[in-house]
Amino acid sequence: MENKLPTSDQHFVESLIPQRFPFVMVNSITDYSENQLISGLEIKEENIFVQNGVFQASGLVEHQAQSVALHTGYQYYLLGKKAPTGYIGAIKSFDAETLPKVGDRLETEVTILSEIMGVTLVDAVTKLNDEVIASSQMKTVVK
Repeated sequence: MENKLPTSDQHFVESLIPQRFPFVMVNSITDYSENQLISGLEIKEENIFVQNGVFQASGLVEHQAQSVALHTGYQYYLLGKKAPTGYIGAIKSFDAETLPKVGDRLETEVTILSEIMGVTLVDAVTKLNDEVIASSQMKTVVK
């Protein structure tokens, strides 16, 4: 079982989340621990959340949510299990300072604040060139 990080192996990353093309909003994992994950996304012109060369706020929310799913998926991968399907249960807060553009590379740090009976409360912070451009706190629910 290969689990070396960082990885930008698109097939491996996609195997850890339930979403499929064209709805995949993560393409790398830089770091993982029990309570944290750092994901990445290179924004391409064909991304469904790109309008006039700009990645929309809804895409940032989805990228952050998929980063949470990636944490769960990688956790299950390390245990040799198939990852469960999950969804956003609630968005407590979301703030976007800047909308990134095609060609930009996002880095998102997800921090697990609590996990109780399949409901996970997380903080997500997205950076572009080491500058925070979006942050959120959300609850995700595993089916």
